[in-house]
Amino acid sequence: MTLKDRTVVVVGGSRGLGRGVVEACREAGARVVAVARDVAPLSTVDVEAVAADATDPESARRLLDAYRPDVLVLVAGAVPPGVALLDLTWDDFSANWHADTRIAFEWLGAVLRTRPVPGTRVIVFGSQASLNGSPISGGYAGAKAMVHRLTQYARLESRGPTFTAVLPALAPGTTVGDVAVRGYSARQGIAAEAFVARLAAPLTPAIAGAAVVALSTMDSVADSYLLDGAGIRPLDG
Repeated sequence: MTLKDRTVVVVGGSRGLGRGVVEACREAGARVVAVARDVAPLSTVDVEAVAADATDPESARRLLDAYRPDVLVLVAGAVPPGVALLDLTWDDFSANWHADTRIAFEWLGAVLRTRPVPGTRVIVFGSQASLNGSPISGGYAGAKAMVHRLTQYARLESRGPTFTAVLPALAPGTTVGDVAVRGYSARQGIAAEAFVARLAAPLTPAIAGAAVVALSTMDSVADSYLLDGAGIRPLDG
């Protein structure tokens, strides 16, 4: 299977890892539909940009019906706070539950309820924070753990589409990654550059995009994958 002339919908495709996915899929010959609240950053990319609130269930249903994607990639979410627990309000702490988790809930549910293209592949981005914790990120790790679980539940209930989760490592240079770099470097009392230098294999948007292209074209995929600068590998592999 190749992505040439296939439709790929990327929810959260205007920045960061999602932007890397958009560019890689377009380079692979796919028709790419990038969904984001702010589509202005996509004006320089040859894709169809759709402005929408990814947490809105009607938007999920409408866009799935309109585009019937061969591949659906969910990357969208809120930026975590990047400060210690004692500095958070409940609204700060729960932001990722209301964004990341709800996006997964609404879109995965919509896929299960609609008539998908035969062989549809759904790739959902969580985070390695769901495995390791993230003490400066409020409810982010827990929200991403639920995103992972929702993807597994959808896989169990699916009668057609294949659902798989991708758990990326910290990605310096992205909005979320830079929040983590600033927070953890300050916590350790070192410069941000020194913190990044200690990372064995920093993840980049281009590596994330290549991973999604690979997952989209494999004959079969595992339940979950880890993703870092070295690429993807099955979570239990």
